[in-house]
Amino acid sequence: MPKTAQTSKSYTAKHIRVLEGLEPVRKRPGMFIGSTDAKGLHHLITEIVDNSVDEAIPGFAHNIWVVLHKDASISVSDDGRGIPVGRHKTGVSALEVAMTRLHAGGKFEGIAYQASGGLHGVGASAVNALSSSMRVVVKRDGKYHSQEYEIGTPLHPVKQISETAVRKILPQAMGSFISNDSGTFTHFIADRKIFKQTNRFSFTKVANTLRQRAYLVKGLFFHLFDEETGIEKHFYFEGGILSLIAHLNRDKKPLHSPIYFSGEWTEGEFTIGVEVALQYNNSFNENIEGFANVINTRDGGTHITGFRMALSKSLKDYATRQGFLKGEKNGLTGEDLKEGLTAVVFVKMAANDIQFESQTKTKLNNTEAQSAVYSIVKGQLDEYLEENPQEARRIVEKILLAARARLAARAAKDAVIRKGALEGLTLPGKLADCQERDPAKSELFIVEGDSAGGSAKQGRDRKSQAILPLGGKILNTERARLDKIVEFAELKDLIIALGMGIGETLDPKKLRYHRIIIMTDADVDGEHIATLLLTFFYRHLREIIDGGHLYIALPPLYKIQYKKEVVYAYSDKQKDEFLDTRFQGKQVDIQRYKGLGEMNPSQLWETTMNPKTRTLKQVAIEDATRADHVFTTLMGEEVPPRRRFIQTHAKLATLDI
Repeated sequence: MPKTAQTSKSYTAKHIRVLEGLEPVRKRPGMFIGSTDAKGLHHLITEIVDNSVDEAIPGFAHNIWVVLHKDASISVSDDGRGIPVGRHKTGVSALEVAMTRLHAGGKFEGIAYQASGGLHGVGASAVNALSSSMRVVVKRDGKYHSQEYEIGTPLHPVKQISETAVRKILPQAMGSFISNDSGTFTHFIADRKIFKQTNRFSFTKVANTLRQRAYLVKGLFFHLFDEETGIEKHFYFEGGILSLIAHLNRDKKPLHSPIYFSGEWTEGEFTIGVEVALQYNNSFNENIEGFANVINTRDGGTHITGFRMALSKSLKDYATRQGFLKGEKNGLTGEDLKEGLTAVVFVKMAANDIQFESQTKTKLNNTEAQSAVYSIVKGQLDEYLEENPQEARRIVEKILLAARARLAARAAKDAVIRKGALEGLTLPGKLADCQERDPAKSELFIVEGDSAGGSAKQGRDRKSQAILPLGGKILNTERARLDKIVEFAELKDLIIALGMGIGETLDPKKLRYHRIIIMTDADVDGEHIATLLLTFFYRHLREIIDGGHLYIALPPLYKIQYKKEVVYAYSDKQKDEFLDTRFQGKQVDIQRYKGLGEMNPSQLWETTMNPKTRTLKQVAIEDATRADHVFTTLMGEEVPPRRRFIQTHAKLATLDI
């Protein structure tokens, strides 16, 4: 009998295991930080920085310093009150309790922190558990207290140390920690056993995190240093979320000045602070950023729902009262209000009241937040529209234009449906579909050109791989409304093939393939087509990216042959490595592939399509604000921002024309 079968029959009390201390974090790190890739790694710095930000929200801290070290470790310090170091009722220092025990902290009762990003009491202790080493130094009452850890385990009790010892520990950039009355210093290095891809923090990603929080907390100064490059950045904004709105719309043409609402909503003992800023621009895209106690709720939540409800109700009522909807068919929908909208929704709640969906805090769950945001935005937006008729007219006219485009898109789609397409009745003639009907087992290759499409159709696995060739460059959807998109032949075929619809009829559950692969030539035209496709998916089928379904194929750049031996190189570096090691001193034939059409079907299968040997890049959105900025800059109508972008990044380009 197999061992597994024996084990399944033997299930007694001895098999019940209790994970002690921080062991659950190391056993299941994804439950606490989301993942163990680069995204999860950077969640560590977010947890530590947000502890310092929580000191700044009520005004106890005014500066936060962050230093990236050459050895991949990181230091964070602030001039807040400092973590308490006195004896806790558990018998050890309160500092040790906070750093080594889950669900321990000063944010449960809502007394020490009236509003904070932390609420589960696992942030710092989780970081400690996932770090190969950590050191914390606290300054309180003019005295320094320190404790060191390895994988979350204290190496010694909390002890008082001298100023001389502290100076030896502190990075040079954090020298002011000595002159501050109080504060907390944390130094840690992420454990490579957990973070196998990398444990090195990205300066750009850390800078984006700090910049975002600087917008939200007025008067808070962030100082960021990179020891390896010598680069430093500082962030300080007096305008709060109005400054953030200006930042988000920096590449667009605003239709009016930013609108700002704020207030407190109270129900019984429950109080929520609300700040909202919004501004419409000339683009066709929506950008809403949601925050709860400085935590970016990337997946939205009840505060975003309350904002949408208030915006829709207020604008529809105003348009009706002022007679803007006379002659308009079907009135306005929520989709119409999205076009060109940039908004920031920021709620502040007591730490013991706030409820996130999980420890990663990407979605707010409090129903009270919906009521609070709706109440404040609806009342103040009604007043704004009545008192600012010119700005109100610009906003309503923008929305009406979007409504007419929506109706035109519906008419265009209905025309196509009457011909027997777009709803999946008839698939495009150029689509070579797969035999598999389970979307989870099916993949679609979007291929550049008929030549490459022909090779791909011959070389594919017909059971699970579908091929859709594109006849050249597609429409730039950054500059097009939905009605123009559904009329464009290549995009119409793609929408039909995907099966999930678009716009108001979009249904992600109807997606016919769970792996969609962009496969273009490794030249300038191929890169341009890939960018156009990425723009389309990002702006109109974002759910495909969010669902992890979009990929980019990496075909080889070179075929290297020595007699009957053939290898493929996917980069110049790999080609040089093959020549220096595998084929050292031998006369080899090197073929540089300019396009996919140069490969015969078997070569294309072997190098780019075979799941066992191919290399794919999954498309993901790590920073929505930066992604929006890049797409607007590269694909939008404004030329000066694009010129600046090209000039700035020209040295990074490697063109093969």
